[in-house]
Amino acid sequence: MHCNIVTVPDMVQLDITGPYEVLARTPGWSVDLVAATMEPVRTDRGLRLVPNATRETARQSDIIVVPGGTGIDAAMLDPAWVAYVRQEAAHAQYVFGICTGSLLLGAAGLLRGRRAGGHWQARDLLARFGATVSNDRMTRDGNIYTAGGVTSGIDMALKVVGDLAGEEVARKVQLAMEYDPAPPFEGGTPYTSPREIVAAVLADSTKRRAKREDQVAEAAARLQDMR
Repeated sequence: MHCNIVTVPDMVQLDITGPYEVLARTPGWSVDLVAATMEPVRTDRGLRLVPNATRETARQSDIIVVPGGTGIDAAMLDPAWVAYVRQEAAHAQYVFGICTGSLLLGAAGLLRGRRAGGHWQARDLLARFGATVSNDRMTRDGNIYTAGGVTSGIDMALKVVGDLAGEEVARKVQLAMEYDPAPPFEGGTPYTSPREIVAAVLADSTKRRAKREDQVAEAAARLQDMR
């Protein structure tokens, strides 16, 4: 099983490295970071990742993985990335979106009529691409897996491994990673966090949300024009 992870500037690094850790530990599986060029790619917090392949040189995907972050908003409007994701999804066995990565899946026309989720601050926008919005941490509709924000990518990657390689394999990977999360604070979702915390996070991202809405509207319009 070969996995290609879309890698663009200003992605959330854990959206990439969390699932990468799980998928790369699965016996017999291989994982490549696919970028526009072979130059290091800077994530949104400054960590630089070195790609293994470009869109032109990458092996065909058995699983195409699309992480999230502000970089994915730009990728939604990049014809080369939209075409690459659509092309890979056409022959991949499985499609895996993490966080706001599901927006690029939507821009590529893959979510029309499908249930899909994503980060809690952006998943409502999936409706613009014809998706049925899911508020679940993990959502599977056929061969399309979508996860909520950031850390849920690890959970969903374990589910992907469990579904495709068997529960025993996934449990071994989970134990080898000692993945047994126990956060020090209650919360982590808009439903379990205090209202003042939710309000503060929303206030901090007002400008980002407004820009994302504009980008999604443009990407949805382009998709409509292609129909």
